[in-house]
Amino acid sequence: MTRDQALNEAINAAHNAKVYARKAENAADSGDSMGKVPQLTAVSDAWADTARSYAAIAAALPETTTEAASA
Repeated sequence: MTRDQALNEAINAAHNAKVYARKAENAADSGDSMGKVPQLTAVSDAWADTARSYAAIAAALPETTTEAASA
């Protein structure tokens, strides 16, 4: 895995965390969906943890160069 790949995975995971956080917020605003809030929050938290993990991996990897990216 290259640094750029890890950063892309982090970005995608952060996006998913945001999507599920928004779903949890919408469920909290809807009286009928209050039971879904804990599950949606847990999913959002898991995606946020994944994003942080990929960001940490990217930080530990050497910067991606054109030469390394084509290999």
